[in-house]
Amino acid sequence: MAKIRVGRVGEQIKKEISTIIQTELKDPRIGFITVTGVDVTGDLSQARIFLSVLGSEEQKEETLKALARSTGFIRSELGKRIRFRHTPELLFKFDSSIEYGSKIETLLGQLNGGNGQ
Repeated sequence: MAKIRVGRVGEQIKKEISTIIQTELKDPRIGFITVTGVDVTGDLSQARIFLSVLGSEEQKEETLKALARSTGFIRSELGKRIRFRHTPELLFKFDSSIEYGSKIETLLGQLNGGNGQ
């Protein structure tokens, strides 16, 4: 039963953090971000937020720095929107699975194109 609750809380956190980043944060360093997933610990003390950022490596690093500086604001807004006894600590991580999948798709396309000739 606890796993179901943790999953639901994770999905709610994902939805709220996406909204907060898109509407509330005004930092120009934050580029085009997609929240791809949230991993919440069983006791709801930590939440790892996985992000996909469109842009170069420099832009990704600047975005991560800007998010690190605004973690307190995001956490307080999250606490206002979702009633927690203790608002979880937020850890932002890059999700490279989309880039990896795109690379694999490109390689497969090249292989299929090479076999047809």
